[in-house]
Amino acid sequence: MEDTAQRCIAIIAKAKNIPADKITLDTSFEELNIDSLDKINISFEVEEAFDIAIPDDALGSLKTVGDVVRGVDQLVAAKTSGSAPATAS
Repeated sequence: MEDTAQRCIAIIAKAKNIPADKITLDTSFEELNIDSLDKINISFEVEEAFDIAIPDDALGSLKTVGDVVRGVDQLVAAKTSGSAPATAS
């Protein structure tokens, strides 16, 4: 999860032009001024970085950086185990 966290934080930091060391797993999207368009752009970057597909309906439930990391970990695990498609919610 640590590598996932670092990669997700780097993507969010780049998208918002914020130093990565200012972002933690507990940082909320509200604190980072991430709006719905930012969420979409960040999700595209995360999908590309991890070769996964984030369900559209999952975007609304993401409130913190930690939510993103946990979701990515779940999607990657489902994809690698073959137990569910990478788009499973």
